[in-house]
Amino acid sequence: MIEKTWAIAEKLIIDILFLTEQLNQQLAQEADILKSAPTAGSLDVSSANKKQLVSRLEELNQHFIQILAIEKLPNDQAGINEYFQRATLVGLSTSETVNNWKQIQLICTECKNLNEQNGASIELLSLHAKRSLDILK
Repeated sequence: MIEKTWAIAEKLIIDILFLTEQLNQQLAQEADILKSAPTAGSLDVSSANKKQLVSRLEELNQHFIQILAIEKLPNDQAGINEYFQRATLVGLSTSETVNNWKQIQLICTECKNLNEQNGASIELLSLHAKRSLDILK
């Protein structure tokens, strides 16, 4: 059965990698905005872009979950590793796809760190704005 799902999985992983790279770039851009004098508009645009990318990633993830389900594999890293092993066992070329998957994992870690840093910066800006408003009152 894996012979039927492999081409779809390869394409999904390429698409996920592309969107993950875009999300990472968006988060880096947001970090730059936060370091300068951010405006509500620039943060709103950044937030909307992030939401759109995350929504598209979630959609692709659902398709990948379906592939794992077809193969009767769990939706976790062990299931993905088993999927790659099964593909290798039937003679499919997996090296590029496995490398793409590893790249996705690395970029996701970077995204998580950037998102946490950006969230802390936004919280700090919010606190400063609240204090400024309190002073004006």
